Amino acid sequence: MHDLSFFRANLDSIAQRLATRGYQLDLEQFRALDAERRAALTEAEQLKAQVNAKSAEVAKLRKQGQDTNSIQQEVRAIGERVSALDQKAKSADESFRDLMAGVPSIPHESVPVGKSAEDNVEVRRWGQPREFDFPPKAHWDLGPELKILDLERATKITGARFAVYWGMGARLERALVNFFLDIHTREHGYTEVLTPFLINSASMFGTGQLPKFKEDSFKIENTDFWLAPTAEVPVTNLFRDETLNAADLPISLCAYTPCWRSEAGSYGRDVRGIIRQHQFQKVELVKFTLPEQSYEEHEKLTADAEDILKRLGLPFRTVVLSTGDLGASSAKTYDLEVWLPGQSAYKEISSCSNFEAYQARRASIRAKSGKGKAEYVHTLNGSGLAVGRTWVAIVENYQQADGSVVVPEVLRPYVGADCLRPESQTFH
Repeated sequence: MHDLSFFRANLDSIAQRLATRGYQLDLEQFRALDAERRAALTEAEQLKAQVNAKSAEVAKLRKQGQDTNSIQQEVRAIGERVSALDQKAKSADESFRDLMAGVPSIPHESVPVGKSAEDNVEVRRWGQPREFDFPPKAHWDLGPELKILDLERATKITGARFAVYWGMGARLERALVNFFLDIHTREHGYTEVLTPFLINSASMFGTGQLPKFKEDSFKIENTDFWLAPTAEVPVTNLFRDETLNAADLPISLCAYTPCWRSEAGSYGRDVRGIIRQHQFQKVELVKFTLPEQSYEEHEKLTADAEDILKRLGLPFRTVVLSTGDLGASSAKTYDLEVWLPGQSAYKEISSCSNFEAYQARRASIRAKSGKGKAEYVHTLNGSGLAVGRTWVAIVENYQQADGSVVVPEVLRPYVGADCLRPESQTFH
């Protein structure tokens, strides 16, 4: 959501900036609404001045003992007209806000202009992809051979784009969740929070999933509950309709949640394996900052997510998304893309975004110092990391010629093993 007065005052420049992300602002519609509102307010102010003048005249005539009925009737008629005009201006404001609810965030000036993901810009790269002396396999072959991943039974239970993890596969998934949370809370300064996994429509609106992206989420029939598409939604809404103490910012939170997405519009993309699932697990990083802190904190949050990949020894690159590839709520986003040798490609494993005040305005989250005026905070979030995709990256990058998978050293205390071997899973 945007500031209403700023939006009205800068329609042309906002429209130009939004056009860089492929969004065409209907200037005629906005200007017509604004003109209607301004006309109503102007006439109402003029009529209120008349009411004041006539009220003073009534008081004067009463002191003189003269009849004031006709003037009072005129004042009442003017008052009714003022009420109608005030309602008309209010209705125009509501229409303005309804329109703005569907307008995406304005890209930050540092975001490269582009039309699609093809125009994203790589800003750094860490680690060298491993050179194999055998043809590396993709996780959809390795997982079943190790008997740790079962897609067929998941399809039987639920349908396509779901997974069952067996034995050490399930343990590896759980180990990653605990490892992520431990590093972020013990070393990166985040406070862990466990939120509900069901969320209401007000929360979905607050972070920008509604109304525009409702087709991407799952709703519980006959309720106002949605399955969380990411921990960003419940964690950001912890402070909905609250005014925080500015001295407490930045607030840094992390949370584990299972996530559910319908993947509407992704037909044909990453159909094999578990890269793009309807249900997956994530550890999310969320920050609430003052406006002047947010871009420094955005860099820190991105570095915290990158640190996990470095500790796991997984080669990755960091790209800044172009205006044409930005999510609707984001002013600037870095994607971390991990190298997957089984697919000979870099795949997104985390998106780290600064939403500026876009979400805070929708969710009414402010901060106030002792003397200052309350202002909307800036919200940031990023995956720290997507658990299933990290699972994939480990299995593919650490595979051995005999079909086993070496467990990264930092994960061994969590997994309780240094290697995943096919013969260790014989129960199915």
